[in-house]
Amino acid sequence: MTIRKKYEIMILLTEEFSENELKAWVFNFAKLLRKFSVCDISVISRGKHNLAYQINDKSKGHFIQLNLSSVPKHLEKFSNILREDSNVFRFLIFKKTIPS
Repeated sequence: MTIRKKYEIMILLTEEFSENELKAWVFNFAKLLRKFSVCDISVISRGKHNLAYQINDKSKGHFIQLNLSSVPKHLEKFSNILREDSNVFRFLIFKKTIPS
């Protein structure tokens, strides 16, 4: 039996996306995650914000938060997919803990 754990992924995307392109990118990424039996996916757009420092000569970016449940062994695959995407500046994957 595999145990699913809850994770949060914060993704910083380039600012060039229109709203429709941003929704399409997030939808395609979520669809890709489902191939790895990820469940309970929720997406929160945190909007376009100024960056603290320039990344690839860009000073703004879109922040996306994904909450999901997954088997831990798939996290490296998620990381590789995000690393290979030229639209992703940075990302962080957090394991959510349940307060006791």
